[in-house]
Amino acid sequence: MDVETKLEILRATPLEEIIVEDDLRDLLETNDRPKHYIGFEVSGRMHIGTLILSGLMINRFIKAGFDATVFLADWHAWINNKLGGDLEKIKLAADYFEEGFKFFCPGVKIVRGSEMYDNDYWRNVIRFAKRTTLTRTVRCLTIMGRSEKDKLDTAQYIYPAMQAVDIRTLGVDVAHAGMDQRKIHVLAREVFPKLGWKKPIAMHHHILPGLKTGEKMSKSKPETAIFIHDSKEDVERKINHAWCPEKVVGGNPVAELMKYVIIPIKGEVVIERPEKFGGNITVANDFQKIYERGEIHPLDLKRNVARYLNDIIEPVRYHFDNKKFKDVLRMIS
Repeated sequence: MDVETKLEILRATPLEEIIVEDDLRDLLETNDRPKHYIGFEVSGRMHIGTLILSGLMINRFIKAGFDATVFLADWHAWINNKLGGDLEKIKLAADYFEEGFKFFCPGVKIVRGSEMYDNDYWRNVIRFAKRTTLTRTVRCLTIMGRSEKDKLDTAQYIYPAMQAVDIRTLGVDVAHAGMDQRKIHVLAREVFPKLGWKKPIAMHHHILPGLKTGEKMSKSKPETAIFIHDSKEDVERKINHAWCPEKVVGGNPVAELMKYVIIPIKGEVVIERPEKFGGNITVANDFQKIYERGEIHPLDLKRNVARYLNDIIEPVRYHFDNKKFKDVLRMIS
């Protein structure tokens, strides 16, 4: 596969930015097997933003010839008080995340933070921290869903430095995440050269809004998220009650599911509707223009988004439908 084809695969929706594309091109021209990583705090049930949208991008990296890694940030989850700071529950959650990503992203490598935190790692955390200020660190706290207004324990202030050193320890060429992780990646790109470390290329994909609030889709607000375990009826109900303004795609959670998840996975999709309302219409990358012209009614969009999401989720839902993971999910939910 030539470099232009690889770039075309990686640039496609839902990717939003590459910092910087010239560096990525150089990497692809000089390295047949570059290293990628994306990290996740492990806690609670996965929703479609976690496994499906992120997994879509991971599969593209694999297709483009990358050695792709999912980093399960178990200590980060502990530091951030996920699952009540219970390390045993966090380990179970990591087992569950590993199962999901291995199923949805065949060929991906799984690494847990607790597997690589040795003396050299902690020495590098200190080296990185000595090159940053507390003010800059506080600005990065959004990567863990916190802000300077929150009451934090001391451990939480070392979280950004740990995330940056994870990149160094894994030896990756590309640090990949949602747009919410941009600040730490930019900081790593600034600090790494000062330490004589390889500067990572940063690539960020779109973050799905919540179904009702317009905020980031979150497992902590179940009615705003589509979980990979939701039944067909759950998906239909949540989508039916979701906010879906007419002729608006940006920030419209239902339209964004079509644009950033369904079309990138399915390609052309058929919006089924009665003949009296115009009959079926096929959309692909032209979906946004068609919806913004008012050619698809929100109710028709909702019905079809629910139908396609159920089709995408069904294999994952079935994979986890066994006693072992039902017990695990009860413990970590």
